[in-house]
Amino acid sequence: MAEDNITRLHLNGKEIILIGTAHVSKHSAEQVKEVIESEKPDSVCIELDEGRYQSIMDGNKWKDMDIFKVIKDKKASLLLMNLAISSFQKRMANQFGINAGQEMIQGIESAKENNAELVLADRNIQVTFSRIWGNLGLKGKAMLLTQIIASIFSREDISEEELEKMKQQDTINAMLQEFTEHFPRLKKPLIDERDQYLSQKIKNAPGEKVVAVLGAAHVPGITKQIHKDHDLRNLSKRPPKSKVPKIIGWSIPIIIIAMIAYTFISNPEVGMQQALSWLLWNGGLSAIGTLIAFGHPLAILTALIAAPITSLNPLLAAGWFAGVVQAYFSRPTVRDFETISDDVTSVKGFWNNKVTRVLLVVVLANLGSSLGTFIGGADVIRLFISNLFN
Repeated sequence: MAEDNITRLHLNGKEIILIGTAHVSKHSAEQVKEVIESEKPDSVCIELDEGRYQSIMDGNKWKDMDIFKVIKDKKASLLLMNLAISSFQKRMANQFGINAGQEMIQGIESAKENNAELVLADRNIQVTFSRIWGNLGLKGKAMLLTQIIASIFSREDISEEELEKMKQQDTINAMLQEFTEHFPRLKKPLIDERDQYLSQKIKNAPGEKVVAVLGAAHVPGITKQIHKDHDLRNLSKRPPKSKVPKIIGWSIPIIIIAMIAYTFISNPEVGMQQALSWLLWNGGLSAIGTLIAFGHPLAILTALIAAPITSLNPLLAAGWFAGVVQAYFSRPTVRDFETISDDVTSVKGFWNNKVTRVLLVVVLANLGSSLGTFIGGADVIRLFISNLFN
């Protein structure tokens, strides 16, 4: 048996065999099968969390999705992020005839065939995204969302050079590689913390012999971190929410309302201009966002009416209302849920699928409303100052 990409460790009487796989390599899946069959381990650890494991095991996961619940639970952006990963993987599979993550599927199957206990060793992807998000400022968040959306609609083929890089990374790392080059501090939640989490889960796996199926990029870090103890509970914590956004979120509407009210008292004509500017910028840009998403006419009207109001309440968002109306009047069919994984590989499919169109309505209506808040708010302040000194 070839020992390429295999690292053997001995720790506290336990033998740990790390298989450094390439997530887009057929050879890696074959090697995983060969190692598990020959070693007969007590446990097999795979670089998946519960959510990604269920996605692999349940091919009909989209059919069970309640689009109204997604909007209500404020998970439209997260779902869009997951679809970006799905789109990335699907395009790669279509171009190279390689299914990303095939070695993980092989690890699951071989563990069952050899009566080994399966251990899901990776950290929850939502926790990782939360910790990445918490390390970004406003500019970084805008750049990340832009890159994710761009990756969904990218028609460019993946080059051979990029494919070779991916063979040393997992899908999340590969998608965000360019982004982490601009924000080096993201390496900690994306790679370093996951190395710590993975090493502790592998170390805690039951039995005297453990095989771990991992992306090759994680092997050096795990080899180092496995000799230390790591607090899984601490690594699984979502970052505490800063009070600053909440303070700013409530301060802006209070200031806007106070300025318009004061101006109305001192100069009703200018006060009316302020109110109209606020209504038109907020409602107009939110409606344009919904229109770009090819939203239903009533969803566009909803965004137009809701945005100026929701912008004054941080607990509400115009996209939620527009999205619910879109889902009600252009209700996704069973076919939309069945074909979503294929549809997200093209711009046309993304817009034609009624599920993804609802998500686009939510996200773009909210983006339009946010932009309108800044522009409309700036105009309200301009008119306020102008009136004050006239």
